[in-house]
Amino acid sequence: MMDIKREWGSASARRTGADGLKTFLRKIAASYPDRGAVAFVCIGTDRSAGDSYGPWVGSLLEERGWPHVTGTLARPLDAERLAAGSVPLPAGAVVVAVDACLGRPESVGKYIVSEGPIEPGRGIGLKLPPLGDYGIAGVVNARGAKPHWSIQSASLYRVVRMAVETADAIEAAWMGGTRSARDGRELRLTIRNEPDGT
Repeated sequence: MMDIKREWGSASARRTGADGLKTFLRKIAASYPDRGAVAFVCIGTDRSAGDSYGPWVGSLLEERGWPHVTGTLARPLDAERLAAGSVPLPAGAVVVAVDACLGRPESVGKYIVSEGPIEPGRGIGLKLPPLGDYGIAGVVNARGAKPHWSIQSASLYRVVRMAVETADAIEAAWMGGTRSARDGRELRLTIRNEPDGT
C-alpha cells in the first residue's frame, strides 16, 4: 500500500477516473504493443481488504492469459517478499506496477497514474525499493490517522470493482479498443489449490 500524500514524488503523477486510466494504458500499449514485452507487478496482500487491490488485478490478468504477472491472490507480492527482493521480472520488459493507496475522500475510487516508479509501503512508513516504469495506484480508501486501519477497512466491493475496471482497461488497451475486454462475460476467477507459504 502506498500513499499519495506527496504525489509519489513524481511530476507526472495525476489523479484520474476510469476514462483517464484507459487513456494512460492506451499510451503505454501504443509504445509497447507486444503483450510479451510487458510485465505487471501487482503489489499487496490477500489479508487486507484494501491492500488486496494489486493481487486482485494480478489474478484477473493471469486468468486472462497475460504472460508476465507477479503478485496474485494465490501468491501475493507483499512487503515481506518485496523486502527480500523477490520480484522476478523478464529481462527488457517494461514494468507496470499496480498498488493500492490511500487518498483524500474525494479521490476514493479513482486512480493515480504515473510515468515512473511507485514507492510501495511508503504510506505506512516502510522503505521498500521503488518499482515500475509506469505506475497505477487505486485509491481504495480515505487517508486517516491510522493508515493500517484505513487500508484494512476499505470496502471489498469497491476494491474488487476497481480491480475489474483496471484489468478491463489493460485488456482493452492492448486489444486496440475502448470496449470492455470481457464482452459481457461474468467475472470469473479460478482458485487453484496452491500452498499458502505459511
